[in-house]
Amino acid sequence: MTSLTESPVAPPHRRPLAMRHPSVLVFLALLALLTIMVTVMSEAVGTGALSTSLTKTLGKTLCLCLVALAMDMVWGYCGILSLGHMAFFGLGGYAIGMWLMYERTRLIVVDSLAQQPLPPTPEEVRDGIATQIFGVVGASEFPPIWAFAHSLPLQLLAVVLVPGLLALVFGWLAFRSRVTGVYLSILTQAMTLALALYLFQNDSGLRGNNGLSGLQNVPGLSDVPQSTVSLWFFWASAAALGLGYVLCAWIVSGKFGSVIRAIRDDEARVRFLGYPVEGYKLFVFTLTAAIAGIAGALYYPQAGIINPAEIAPIASIYLAVWVAIGGRGRLYGAVIGAAVVSLLSTWFTGGQAPDVVLGPLRVQWVDWWTVGLGLSFVLVTLFAPRGIGGLIDLIHERAAPGRHGADLGPDQGALREQEAER
Repeated sequence: MTSLTESPVAPPHRRPLAMRHPSVLVFLALLALLTIMVTVMSEAVGTGALSTSLTKTLGKTLCLCLVALAMDMVWGYCGILSLGHMAFFGLGGYAIGMWLMYERTRLIVVDSLAQQPLPPTPEEVRDGIATQIFGVVGASEFPPIWAFAHSLPLQLLAVVLVPGLLALVFGWLAFRSRVTGVYLSILTQAMTLALALYLFQNDSGLRGNNGLSGLQNVPGLSDVPQSTVSLWFFWASAAALGLGYVLCAWIVSGKFGSVIRAIRDDEARVRFLGYPVEGYKLFVFTLTAAIAGIAGALYYPQAGIINPAEIAPIASIYLAVWVAIGGRGRLYGAVIGAAVVSLLSTWFTGGQAPDVVLGPLRVQWVDWWTVGLGLSFVLVTLFAPRGIGGLIDLIHERAAPGRHGADLGPDQGALREQEAER
């Protein structure tokens, strides 16, 4: 019984987020420090120590960290191994890419038709835009899915709605049928493959395997140097990652987070206790799909191009590998895994890593990088299931708690000094 002089202890779910999830403040501080450093060292407003291409690489890495957060939410916390979240990532990129390509082409067509004796009609402008965009696939008319490509607000809404609605429909069909485990993973992979194969067709309305290109040229900013635009996108990516981390931490640290972790560990028991398991899983699946769409919408204007190969199932498998290497079930682990693997991939595949000569065998990292990545995934799974993030846990666990023999269990003498030192 608590005495009148003691202050009541607030339930865990009512404590401030920083107390329930201490990594939030640390993560935001490190992200802010990185943003300041990149800004100071950028070519746009700083010393120029960081090139524009490297600034874009860092911005894209932050976007990959955001989609890794979404993957960790759905897999590490809810137990759903989705092999389709990079499809939602790509759909977000396509949604914003349609407006970027439409508006940029419109400005070119309007400037070209302005030289004619008579001013062009809206129909002539629209036909000119369609011919410029779809001439590469032998078409000259806009497909129905381009009906709102002229509107930036509607396409921004599509960045969230299209992946979210696809995840909602797919998840509702899968979860209500109680498909779980490896069968659900296969279904998500099949969905991703079907979407990629459809987009490869020229009559898909998204230019087939040509994809959407020139996305780095933001309409209305033709006079702004790419160094400045890349820095703006880096800021936007950092802000999205920070907000995404806070949102995910808030979700997993409350009652909702306890329920989805219980679903991950023993779904049948949670259902027996009366919780609507399918509703929880559907919410997490849909929310993380929308987060992945936002990440893709920020990534591809920095990449400059998107095509159906970006949605292929292998991309979602890579995403799962990143989260596993970083440490699933830990938000910071997902970010660490995505950042480390993404930057290493850029270094190895960019030809910057020196070749390794082992007698008659010459290892060229451009060709062997994926082999090393797969081997790392196997080693982490076998010998370090906590991933890179587990190192942080290990350091934290080595610090002995200051219990000093206090009774910390339901009975006197429970978890006393000897157990506290373990």
